[in-house]
Amino acid sequence: MNLFVYTIKVIIFYIFFLTCVYSEIIDKISINGNDRISNKTVQMFANIELKDEISNNKLNQILKDLYETNFFENVKVQFENNTLTIVVNEYPIIQNINYNGIKSKTLLEEINFEKLIREKSPYNNITIEAEKNRLDNKIKEIGYYNSKIGITVENLDNNLVNINFNIELGDKAKIKKISFIGNKIFKDNKLKRLIASTEYKFWKFISGRKYLNPNLVEIDKRLLNNYYLNNGYYNVSINSSFAKLIGNNEFELIYNIDAKNKIYFGDLKLDLPVDFDNENFSKINKLFKEIKNKPYSINTINKILDEIDEITALEQYQFINATVLENIDSDKINLTFKINETKKIYVKKINIYGNSITEENVIRNQLELDEGDPFNKILFNKSINNIKSLNFFKTVDQKISDTDDLNTKIIDIFVEEKPTGEISATAGFGTSGGSIGFGIKENNFIGKGVSLDSNFLFTQESFKGKFSVNNPNYNNSDKSLYVSLLATEDDNMEKFGYKSNKTGFNIGTNFEYLDNFRLGLGTSNFYEVIKTNSTASKTQQDQKGNYWDSFLDIDFNYDKRNQKFQTSSGFLSYYAINLPLISEKNTLRNHYNYSNYFDLYNQNISSISFMLKSANSLTNDNVKLSERINIPSKKLRGFEAGRVGPKDGDDFIGGNFAAAINFSSTLPQFFEESQNIDFLFFFDVANIWGVDYDSALDDEGSIRSSTGFALDWFTPIGPLNFSLALPITKKNGDKTETFRFNLGTSF
Repeated sequence: MNLFVYTIKVIIFYIFFLTCVYSEIIDKISINGNDRISNKTVQMFANIELKDEISNNKLNQILKDLYETNFFENVKVQFENNTLTIVVNEYPIIQNINYNGIKSKTLLEEINFEKLIREKSPYNNITIEAEKNRLDNKIKEIGYYNSKIGITVENLDNNLVNINFNIELGDKAKIKKISFIGNKIFKDNKLKRLIASTEYKFWKFISGRKYLNPNLVEIDKRLLNNYYLNNGYYNVSINSSFAKLIGNNEFELIYNIDAKNKIYFGDLKLDLPVDFDNENFSKINKLFKEIKNKPYSINTINKILDEIDEITALEQYQFINATVLENIDSDKINLTFKINETKKIYVKKINIYGNSITEENVIRNQLELDEGDPFNKILFNKSINNIKSLNFFKTVDQKISDTDDLNTKIIDIFVEEKPTGEISATAGFGTSGGSIGFGIKENNFIGKGVSLDSNFLFTQESFKGKFSVNNPNYNNSDKSLYVSLLATEDDNMEKFGYKSNKTGFNIGTNFEYLDNFRLGLGTSNFYEVIKTNSTASKTQQDQKGNYWDSFLDIDFNYDKRNQKFQTSSGFLSYYAINLPLISEKNTLRNHYNYSNYFDLYNQNISSISFMLKSANSLTNDNVKLSERINIPSKKLRGFEAGRVGPKDGDDFIGGNFAAAINFSSTLPQFFEESQNIDFLFFFDVANIWGVDYDSALDDEGSIRSSTGFALDWFTPIGPLNFSLALPITKKNGDKTETFRFNLGTSF
């Protein structure tokens, strides 16, 4: 019996061997059934040539390759008498795609931009059904919950078809009421402010969140779940959510919440490999002590894991994996953060998709790791933030994939480009008149990442114009090169007793010296003409004349912000010094600014900043009038720029020193219906002092302060900013400015 079985196995193996190994030569290729697609193209798709060897495996591969083109509905392959015969049945070609029933031009443009099928592409039922599902989801996203979509296929001559999506939108489904079942912990109004969906109110005319949207409902469930998880409710579950019809196209949106009991942090431990220095993780152990007996929070756990990632990266423990072991004892959760060494993982390939305008090297220059480098999560996240900070892209997504080699990864980066040109306008109104300005800017000139910027500002007394070119990755390096041309005219005869005309240029470079630390080197050169009026003091009149000034510009920038655009955490420390090279007054100027961003409460982003400026002559000369320090208007809202501080008679002359502290916080609850609107509260404190000539001048150095509200609105035509400021402390003679707005748009 064993001999019989063995014989059968040998026969089966022999037949398989002959089937797979034995092959013949192709002497002729015959292709039939194709109409639009040429024989040569079909042969190319099949990856076959005359005199190639053929086998059953090869025939199966030809079938697979031809079907994968999605051009053919049926394919038959046969090999006889050294002739390969391929018979295909082509899919129809889509001539037109019509979306009937939609009158909104904007919605039609969105649908056409995102559609999965295109004109002149092959028709098949799978892609058509996928497009129907996408369309249905898109329509429901904007509130047409009860919409219906039908499909008709119109057959034309020459195997062409028209695809008609027949859409019945109906009325939008309004969310009349939002309710929470099972919630005994937080007030309903509190939960309503957390979620993305909102109740329909007549004043919320700019919001689409008041309409029933299944996608937003799923987001709501995640937001609710996270909120409970971050407030001690470890076992929370959002069991269900449903929409209840309560009127004509009016729904009650109901969320079912089961929070169970509150859990607190118990014992927390760090389990390290034996060769790791525990001292390097002292920050983690300190954090453990701070959170013990505090309510459980998933954000706190993620913060600990982020700290572990950062420490291990800084200490060059590059190949580690951190896991969290949980043990619940009554109302306490005990956690052990176990760190294990893993195999070294390297970046095999980095692919970039979606950049049709931006050159690939512009994006690659933002990467902190390269192909062949060890994979580092910290550097990877920084790379993604760097790309976002370019502000060239509407979205930046990423995907990390495994390879056949377990020790390597493939990184895919997906970008969606957006307009990078800007036309801007600005205006301000105060007690002494107003200002108006405009500019044009291209941040990604011909896709090379080069910035071109031209802007002008006019007031009743002044003109400022600037044209600049900045290449952030000069010669494909991490060094930037910039050149600026400037021209200003300040007619301050009535206000400050002098007039200044200045022209000149800046040139310099900027590069990363250490991690997150950038160094700037450059030179600024100006020719200036100063005139004074007959009523100016003798000291001021002595400064009239022609000046040529050349400075060495050095700046240090330490940037730990999570992102440069819409910053929500981290800090920025900046210091600049201007050293005189050729100058009659030899003025040394210093500028320091520090800004910190944090979540003050309830995910409302706050910031606090500090500024210090100084200007002093190295040769004990009087500092030139145009080089004296004034407080920028954005640092002291509620006051006109240059119209506070020391005075010579009736003239504001600026000071040798200026300092400012600014606090602001977003208040999104005032405009919860729109994520494009930020309402901010601010508080500004500033001081200017120091006069280097004539001690009789008024140099009181009184502290000025103001408070108010600002509105940042990202409108369809561009960013719009309003500010309303109320001075709190001021000095007699200060000029106030209550209201200011800025408007910009993109092209």
